[in-house]
Amino acid sequence: MKPLSAPEPAVCIQGRGAVGMALALALARQGLAVAWAAGPARPASTRPDPRTYALNAASRRLLQALRVWDALAEQPGAITPVREMAVQGDRGGQLAFSAWQQRLEALAWIVDAAALDRALATALRYAPHVQAVEHACAAPLQALCEGRDGETAARWGARFQRSDYGQAALATRLQADRPHRGRAWQALASPEVLALLPFDGAAGPAAAGYGLVWSLPQARAEALREAPAEALEAELQAATGGVAGTLRLADPDPAARACWPLRLVRAERWHGPVPEAALHPAGPRAPGVDPASWLLLGDAAHVVHPLAGQGLNLGLADVAALAAVLGEARVREAWRAPNDPRLLDRYARRRAGPTAAMAQATDGLWQLFAPAQPLLAGLRNLGLGLVDHLPPAKRWLAAQALGG
Repeated sequence: MKPLSAPEPAVCIQGRGAVGMALALALARQGLAVAWAAGPARPASTRPDPRTYALNAASRRLLQALRVWDALAEQPGAITPVREMAVQGDRGGQLAFSAWQQRLEALAWIVDAAALDRALATALRYAPHVQAVEHACAAPLQALCEGRDGETAARWGARFQRSDYGQAALATRLQADRPHRGRAWQALASPEVLALLPFDGAAGPAAAGYGLVWSLPQARAEALREAPAEALEAELQAATGGVAGTLRLADPDPAARACWPLRLVRAERWHGPVPEAALHPAGPRAPGVDPASWLLLGDAAHVVHPLAGQGLNLGLADVAALAAVLGEARVREAWRAPNDPRLLDRYARRRAGPTAAMAQATDGLWQLFAPAQPLLAGLRNLGLGLVDHLPPAKRWLAAQALGG
């Protein structure tokens, strides 16, 4: 990765997260000149990142193509395959998935968030055509990958439909007194969703760690984030019923916990023109130069409830789709610039359907399990049991989660 030089990049990527870094690698592999605007360097943290990602088969294929997956696997405990998954309702309903039954290598792979960021950043250091910049620079295409809290998209004219769940997600690392054996576990109990993700990277004995993602009413989530370790562990034991054995916090310090508000967000449009003053503050652009376009990827375009663990998978699917659209155009329509509206429309059409479907699915599940009415509770738990006894339905659900 080289410092910004004279030639103007074709694409400027704004965002320091996994989606932005993966996009920089994907476009650079096509020979496009890319500026990666990661923003000012963050101060080094004394605490490990407690987040974990559940990556599907499509995300794994993309990272393999970018030559990141093998480097990630070399980091001890960075990847843990999920061989089985059990979903438990709040009135006895159960649904189980098995990689063996689905004839798959794994249902998903749990990945250490910090390890993935390190692997992507290392790959970028050796990537030709990628130029590191601190702030956004002039480029025909401005790819906004700033996440759910990014402000650039709204400032440049993007509009969003938002719905707050009134909940927050609590994430941390756990240790159990028995091995996980590659089994993930999820409890859907009104109005909470608790997921234990098998994760070998947690401190302590091998194959006995979990990543916790617990969706709770916001006030309760914030209280548990600051609670003494013993109190949080007692709440976890009560919520899980000992299904994973005795759970302990890998790090008892509240600073080792992350908490963020949950909402459903959808961009009304995925691309548009960049205001001229945003990239040419010294004056109007040169004659004959087309205006730049902004484009949304990842959480900058869509945010879904984390109960299915699909947030980063959707973002990496955005990366794969944009890289495919631009790559196809370079072969068949070489005269089109990366910000050609026809190309951006193609990308938006490819991604609008899958992201809307996932948003509807996760929101629908949450709406189904959030109410506490006894009749609805009985029906939803009956539904879990029925699906568990319908192999075609289970195969379809697994295929949707795995991304093909």
